[in-house]
Amino acid sequence: MNQYLEKMLRTIVITGATSGAGRAIALAFAQRKEKLVLASRNLTALEEIAAECESLGAEVKYIQADVTESGDMISVAAMADDFGGGVDVWVNNAGVLAAGLFEETPVVVLDQVIKTNLMGYIHGAHAILPYFKKQGRGIIINNISIGGFLPVPYGTGYSASKFGLRGFSAALKAELSGFPEIHVCDIFPAFLDTPGIQHAANYTGKSIKPAPPVYDPARIAQAVVKVSLRPRSETMIGSLSHLLRASYALFPMITRTITGMVIKGYLKQAEPIEKTDGNLFLPAAFGNAVYGGWGLPGKPKAHRKYLASGLLLIAAAGLLVLKRNRL
Repeated sequence: MNQYLEKMLRTIVITGATSGAGRAIALAFAQRKEKLVLASRNLTALEEIAAECESLGAEVKYIQADVTESGDMISVAAMADDFGGGVDVWVNNAGVLAAGLFEETPVVVLDQVIKTNLMGYIHGAHAILPYFKKQGRGIIINNISIGGFLPVPYGTGYSASKFGLRGFSAALKAELSGFPEIHVCDIFPAFLDTPGIQHAANYTGKSIKPAPPVYDPARIAQAVVKVSLRPRSETMIGSLSHLLRASYALFPMITRTITGMVIKGYLKQAEPIEKTDGNLFLPAAFGNAVYGGWGLPGKPKAHRKYLASGLLLIAAAGLLVLKRNRL
């Protein structure tokens, strides 16, 4: 299958293709001159990224679609199948973020986060899977993020959606065990230098930013292309993602406590801003680029110092726990 996929002109579907990781993924596939079907709520931004991908030699179709609407995903799948004479790869990528104390975040906002981040991926997989089964092959790639392993205080809806995504994907993989040429692949990047934070709903009343180190979105794009050629069940991106996954697996209570303390400490000194719904209900009219401008992203292996110091922190925490248990 892998040799077949590498030789043919493939049809790739990408949701949330107009900014951040989605835009980087679209450009990476465009450089390979694949056939692309790009989906997003933002029609103007879709037209822009479609033109950019075409300038790189890709054939492109785009469709204004909302992943929270299952009917929209059915339309995307039908368009892609007609355009490519079959679909090879479906990239579930569209996602949103809402920050704020749980009880101060409107329930309608929590609903929308889960509808987008969890149900949006389910809608996408549900729409494309019949085509894959008919073909006998296909790849679903889920951009989940390290949030699928690490709970985020002040982001309860986000954490619920990402942990739910990991469970959904695991169950679907088990269900598809009788279809060896249909793959479900999960990507877990650490914090990325994208406009996602600028687009976030924010009920903290304080300016928020991603925790360092931030990674180049091109790294997730490269990983997605690689997985589309040689499918694998899980791909962690960045040393920090390995660290945080290990930390929560080994010391969940300590990791939650430290994470909460860090975020609370940051919010105490952060600049005050007005509360906002961000891009939850309407697409953002700004920031439709790959990068968010949070600083120079590190190159691969550049963050090993964080991994080393983090492992020391985990080890120290573990020794502390053992010491307390002996007392």
